[in-house]
Amino acid sequence: LGEDLKTKLDRLIGSGKMGPVIVPMPDCFTRVGGNQYINSSATGRYDDYLRKEVIPFVESRYRVGRRGIWGKSSGGYGAIVQGMLHPDTWSALAGHSGDSCFEHCYIMDFAKALAAFREHGGPEGWLRWFWRQPVRRRPEFYPVLNTIGMAAHYSPNPRSPHLRTDFPFDLETGEFRHDVWARWRAWDPVNMIEKYSRGLRRMRLVYVDCGTKDEFNLIWGARALHDKLTNRGIKHAYEEFDEGHLNITYRYDTSLPMMWRALSR
Repeated sequence: LGEDLKTKLDRLIGSGKMGPVIVPMPDCFTRVGGNQYINSSATGRYDDYLRKEVIPFVESRYRVGRRGIWGKSSGGYGAIVQGMLHPDTWSALAGHSGDSCFEHCYIMDFAKALAAFREHGGPEGWLRWFWRQPVRRRPEFYPVLNTIGMAAHYSPNPRSPHLRTDFPFDLETGEFRHDVWARWRAWDPVNMIEKYSRGLRRMRLVYVDCGTKDEFNLIWGARALHDKLTNRGIKHAYEEFDEGHLNITYRYDTSLPMMWRALSR
């Protein structure tokens, strides 16, 4: 029942808290759920899509100055990683409750995913079954779909019979696959900072926040990011708030004006 993004932007601009902006809102959802906004042979080249299709399309039609990228949850992850990888494209980033510190936010889902895969003959069988369900917003589906989606982004394998994806555990025994997990960890923003800190230093704004009661344990990743950014002397804004992962769109009232000011100066 809260504001949609367009209404929120109109209110913030109308109240003078920020100036006019051009905000593309591409739908990047996939068959395996959300999107991490990186290139993957299992889901598509969404990193390229943002930078090589969406941006040229928008800028061929509108006058655009500096660009910022902003999002929440997987969108928050995408904002941080895009800023790291492509400082020539983006000048500011804001990540709300983004995926990081993967040990805390993903591993807890693996046993539930394994049980669902066993019941439906594997991840591909479960996914077919899931899309036949009349009601798909059920809490017991989330850990399974999230595990499939993250594996499709972080450990794609065109030769795998299981959704062209490698999973970080054996699908029969559940034994942890450390080689696959290492591929996931390479995409963890907490681990990427050292390699890509130069890109973050070029940002006019690096904004990170998270709720202290986040149900997916993302507060620990946010704190780890804050610590590493601080230790490397990377200027950033960091905030915590006494909420969970859902119903936190009021936080955009803080980040969006900050991003507008950073891009305008």
